[in-house]
Amino acid sequence: MALHIVLVEPEIPPNTGNIARSCAATGSVLHLVKPLGFKIDDKSLRRAGLDYWPYVKVEVHESLDQFLRKYEDRRDRMFLATTKGKHYYTDIEYRDEDMLLFGRETAGLPRDFIARNEERSIRIPLSEDTRLRSLNLSNSVSIVLFEALRQMGFPGLE
Repeated sequence: MALHIVLVEPEIPPNTGNIARSCAATGSVLHLVKPLGFKIDDKSLRRAGLDYWPYVKVEVHESLDQFLRKYEDRRDRMFLATTKGKHYYTDIEYRDEDMLLFGRETAGLPRDFIARNEERSIRIPLSEDTRLRSLNLSNSVSIVLFEALRQMGFPGLE
């Protein structure tokens, strides 16, 4: 059993390192969709993940289109995290092998991609204060990931 965390064009190495650590700790699969804002061997990326990297299941994809072609049969279980999401992240009934997609830190997921998949777009509620655009990427991943795991009874976790 595993959930899949998909980072589309991540830019900040420490965020990706922290997310990799969460994936290792939960048995989730990490997907990195290029272009990346860093090299996978970047020291700050490794430092953020500490000694967890050997335990992370990582797949690297050349582009979002390549990722979508590879997992075409799972598109109905891909959930797009965006501040423009139609549903709260808690409205979804998560299942084993679901894919949770997150965009790059500065721009999120491509707008046309979100528009084509609006029914599967999710969001974390935030203050109505317009100065707040979003939460930090690694925090957002943790919030959604642990809600999905909670719903599934924390499989394989103690």
